Amino acid sequence: MSLTFTLDPAVTPALRDGVLDLWTDVSNAGGAVGFVPPVTREAIRPTLLQHLTAMADGRTRLLVGHDEAGEVAATAFFTFNTHRLMTHWTWLYTVMVHPRHQGKGYGRDLLTAAERAARTFDGIEAIRLTCRGGLGLERFYGSCGYKEVGRIPGAIRVEPGDDRDDVIMLLPLV
Repeated sequence: MSLTFTLDPAVTPALRDGVLDLWTDVSNAGGAVGFVPPVTREAIRPTLLQHLTAMADGRTRLLVGHDEAGEVAATAFFTFNTHRLMTHWTWLYTVMVHPRHQGKGYGRDLLTAAERAARTFDGIEAIRLTCRGGLGLERFYGSCGYKEVGRIPGAIRVEPGDDRDDVIMLLPLV
């Protein structure tokens, strides 16, 4: 089976709760999505609400993947630049696939769907994202066409004594 992707889904309580559950499960499985385990839904909720507010303001768009049971199984948030000299590329944040779906190719499917979506955005010529070093994520993104264009050593402090590189990746669309 594959995921069904929707850009800009209606934000219902079920979607909100599904994204919150996904984010919590991914974080607690060790996923590099802004939190470190153990983390609760309540700790993640304010960050999700910031994303939802940005969506309502038109600054952010959501791509969500549902599995065959209709559950939220994957997400990626696009955030648009407000600086007039950087409006030709978009950020991709909070790229997640539920741990129960790891190894099925859904991460690659999510990035393909994100690329397709970004190609429909007026004036967007590239997708930029960052990832936490030390997990092999840059190799995964590289296999999906992204190029490493920068690295800030030790910029991410997972915990005292565990600093990771912030790896900057870019996917040109033109």
